[in-house]
Amino acid sequence: MAEPRAVEPDVHVTTACPLDCPDGCSLSVGVRDGRIVEIDGGHANDVTRGYICAKVRRFPERVYGPDRLRYPMARTGPKGSNQFARVSWDEALERIVDAVEGVRAKDGAEAILPYCYGGSNGMLTQDATDALFFRRLGASRLLRTVCAAPTGAAAMALYGKMPSVVYQDYPHAKLIVIWGMNPGVSGIHAVPYLRQAQKDGARIVVVDPRVTAQARTADLHLAVRPGTDVVVALAVHRHLFETGRADLAFLAEHATGAAMLRAKAAEWTFERAAEVAGVSAADLETFAEWYATSSPALVRCGWGLERNRNGGSAVMAVLALPAVGGKFGVRGGGYVMSNSAAWGFNRPWLDTPEPPTRAINMNLLGSMLTDPVGTPVNLLFVYNCNPVATVPDQGHVLRGLSREDLFTVVFDQVHTDTVPYADVVLPATTFLEQYDFTRAYGVVSLLLTQPVIDPVGEARSNADVFADLGRRLGLFEEGEPRAELEALVGVLDGLPEDIGSSLKATGRATPLWDGAPVQFVDVFPRTPDRKVHLFPEALDREAPLGLYAYQPDPGSAEFPLALISPSSDRTVSSTLGELPRPDVRLLLHPDDATPRGIADGDDVRVWNVLGEVRVRAQLGSWIRPGTVSLPKGLWRRHTANGSTATALAPATLTDIAGGACFNDARVQVSRANQV
Repeated sequence: MAEPRAVEPDVHVTTACPLDCPDGCSLSVGVRDGRIVEIDGGHANDVTRGYICAKVRRFPERVYGPDRLRYPMARTGPKGSNQFARVSWDEALERIVDAVEGVRAKDGAEAILPYCYGGSNGMLTQDATDALFFRRLGASRLLRTVCAAPTGAAAMALYGKMPSVVYQDYPHAKLIVIWGMNPGVSGIHAVPYLRQAQKDGARIVVVDPRVTAQARTADLHLAVRPGTDVVVALAVHRHLFETGRADLAFLAEHATGAAMLRAKAAEWTFERAAEVAGVSAADLETFAEWYATSSPALVRCGWGLERNRNGGSAVMAVLALPAVGGKFGVRGGGYVMSNSAAWGFNRPWLDTPEPPTRAINMNLLGSMLTDPVGTPVNLLFVYNCNPVATVPDQGHVLRGLSREDLFTVVFDQVHTDTVPYADVVLPATTFLEQYDFTRAYGVVSLLLTQPVIDPVGEARSNADVFADLGRRLGLFEEGEPRAELEALVGVLDGLPEDIGSSLKATGRATPLWDGAPVQFVDVFPRTPDRKVHLFPEALDREAPLGLYAYQPDPGSAEFPLALISPSSDRTVSSTLGELPRPDVRLLLHPDDATPRGIADGDDVRVWNVLGEVRVRAQLGSWIRPGTVSLPKGLWRRHTANGSTATALAPATLTDIAGGACFNDARVQVSRANQV
């Protein structure tokens, strides 16, 4: 029998989850006496079906926990000392205004950098009033490349971000390839549909260096070396072309660049690709043959395969498979990527264009703060982001943030690892205390998020704070949004009429299609010519060795192990990292542990030229030899020496779109007591 609740709610409020996950769950939040007592699944999203993940169930611990920021603060000690004094909102904002005016007068507005990433934010909390503020200010522009930049560039170049196959159509497939994605911890609502597909006879192939929960039940698991996905995909392309399974008629009518892709794939025999990727040539051939002969066949492309030097080309090669293999035009066939662009609008309420100011890649924050090219960044405004925990080359980032002459604002919900380096700290509302719109990027869902409680302490929303700052600096004209509700109305009025009216009436937008879309039947490429561009020249020029090229492994005899940092069931990126969790351990294969004299539970040192991390070891055969793993989103408190996996990740960039290369970290591991 289920245990009774500690406190029974007296009201349930419907809202939605905006956290960085493909599913966009609807929520039912139980409230009693103005306080959240439970979070459960709602039913406004037909796909999430009243079920939510354990992460979101724990969100009240963030709302009311000891790390919650409850009032503005100003720094009183050295950078990094965590010494702050409480100040009023008026004093905090005036300090920021004075700093902005001083930097703008002395160095120009390009010395100001907004630093944010909107994976866990809706349409009101990022790229709304905040974007208007920084555009009017003339600040430097931030290239948000820490995640999804290569995948986004590839999907745009190939298909113009054509809408994807949705979860509901998975059971129609006879083969499903899950590539660089772990739905067991991110996008959990895909799992029932995958199980149904298997029950109905579909084969499942998983491409991942780890034995994930999905890999354990798969018909075939290819545990590839990190950074080698591109050659595996090219070997499948070669097989399709060389055995006459490529759909040449489809390619002639609906694609360009097929000959160039075929030429790039020609050198990647099963044997060569298998040797590079560290998998069996026979398994690779089996995969290719299954893909060639199965219909409908579906490729679910994730984000794990983009996080290395070959990431853009890898995603291009994977997403090109259904075009070459002729898998479009049937329900359950094609590909799955992000559906963020499925609604066909891109923030039309932003009527101020981006200024022609310099653009700064967010992955290069450390070097930009310490060794700038051109105008230095002298004012950093961090919001919707925790760069100490999430940006490559953590040590370099910390050195940059420690500059006493750098004025830093951190606007966040909790006391993150970045807060100790702030000059002014502002408390932000959570999604349970504000209005927003949740646009899912796996499920096609658009829901209204509404406050279920009053803000905790003195927390304020992004819309309110940036409107206030804009007014104080004279950036906003009379009648422009001054607060959250006015910004909400502005977003609604800026949406296409049918979507906006549906949200106003019901809190959800009506589906775009009657049922689920079939690619090349209901939806087509949004490229200018409505064709698939298999070899876009612009990306070929951007890639250092050309598109679809394989850049060799960056490992060496000194640092032979590939360190990956995959998503976990504890955090959404670094969000919720403040909550208690079991001891963090480095996962390594027994074949790598034995020659190093490492036993399960030993204290170990993981290091390279950038830094080191000290944790305990966990030995397991569920990761391939030569690869070790620390969870994504760790905070400094989770390791013995206050460094995380990002301390070992190079600030190098992917072949296209300037993405982060977290999985190019190459390390050595030893027992902690060994020199």
